[in-house]
Amino acid sequence: MKQERKSKESIYDAIYDIVRSVPKGRVTSYGAVAAAIGAASGARVVGYAMNTCAGVKPKVPAHRVVNRNGMLTGKHHFSPPEKMQQLLEKEGVKVKNDIVVDFDNLFWDPMIELAI
Repeated sequence: MKQERKSKESIYDAIYDIVRSVPKGRVTSYGAVAAAIGAASGARVVGYAMNTCAGVKPKVPAHRVVNRNGMLTGKHHFSPPEKMQQLLEKEGVKVKNDIVVDFDNLFWDPMIELAI
């Protein structure tokens, strides 16, 4: 159990480090972060990590992580749910009907940007 917890914490730390690298005004996807840590089919693990990052120091900008189509699928984990969109819009990211407008141009791929 202790090793499992340490492993989970190590994965979450890696995820948090990548998400902290996403610049303001840009977004990435759960799958892109998963691929960057070597877990190509680990998008759900990234989602779990984003759900548990409240209170993590330094802060993790979980609002910059969306699904592969640019949808704010994690918004229900913010309080209130509108906060995810508000945080993105404060950074200049437009959102319409819970989807990032111009997603392809705002997408930040950690594999490219961090040369992983």
